[in-house]
Amino acid sequence: MPYVNIKITAEGAPVTAAQKTELIKGVTDLLKNVINRGPATTVVVIEEIPMDNYGVGGESVAVRRARGQ
Repeated sequence: MPYVNIKITAEGAPVTAAQKTELIKGVTDLLKNVINRGPATTVVVIEEIPMDNYGVGGESVAVRRARGQ
């Protein structure tokens, strides 16, 4: 059973329900076409990560972007 986790930063315009539906269908179709896995067993999870919940170089990305980096 394929399990795909898509992580997207929650910045700018939010990802719409229609876009999420397209991502889920596209990933499911890709797995079916490339590795012949049935859509009924494919799980796709989309996570939207807030900008202050991840970091680079020891500080949050939100802080780095506020500083212009």
